[in-house]
Amino acid sequence: MVINEIKPDVIALQEADRRFGDRAGLLDLNMLRRECGLIPVPLELSQGGHGWHGNVILYRQGSVTGAHQLDLPGLEPRGALVVDLDLPPGPLRIIAAHLGLLRRCRARQVATLLSYAEPEDGRPVLLLGDFNEWRLGDKSALQRLAPYFGPLHTPIPSFPARFPILALDRVLGYPHNLISSVALHDTPLARVTSDHLPLKALIDLSARGSDQAWGSDGLAAA
Repeated sequence: MVINEIKPDVIALQEADRRFGDRAGLLDLNMLRRECGLIPVPLELSQGGHGWHGNVILYRQGSVTGAHQLDLPGLEPRGALVVDLDLPPGPLRIIAAHLGLLRRCRARQVATLLSYAEPEDGRPVLLLGDFNEWRLGDKSALQRLAPYFGPLHTPIPSFPARFPILALDRVLGYPHNLISSVALHDTPLARVTSDHLPLKALIDLSARGSDQAWGSDGLAAA
């Protein structure tokens, strides 16, 4: 199992449900708990399945202190999860999103995410997921994120998994020193399990500000 290869403390998954029909979940949650020690953030779901518009966040230890399910504007049904976790090293807000295929929709969706990004208690924020955006610069729908989650470093190609050439997936942090490193998880199993290769990030949960740092590290994946 690819998730077992990564061994994350927190992981965000997209397309965890069927996109059409009964929206049935595609995950084996019991196996994820048994073999990986990961449990899903509880959600209020009316159509079955495991995720909100296919988005799921799972964590290993800690507690959920808040969860908000966002509908994102656009022509396609898209959504995001905003989850506050109190983890053993410290508090963290995670925003997991799957943005649309049209640039003008992505720009509106980014604006919606930013309106929910800042926690009242000042905890660090991790923004991650499939953003369907491979560009940087003025033509990128993600440019509006730069003042908060920047600098937007050169993205890592993750799609298609068998021969990745497009950087559709991102892991961004606030403050900027929250993320110590981001790498592609490229293994033979990962190349056949999904059409995207996972990204994994080492985060420093002592990074509460530019001159502060968390007491220990954790691994998050998207």
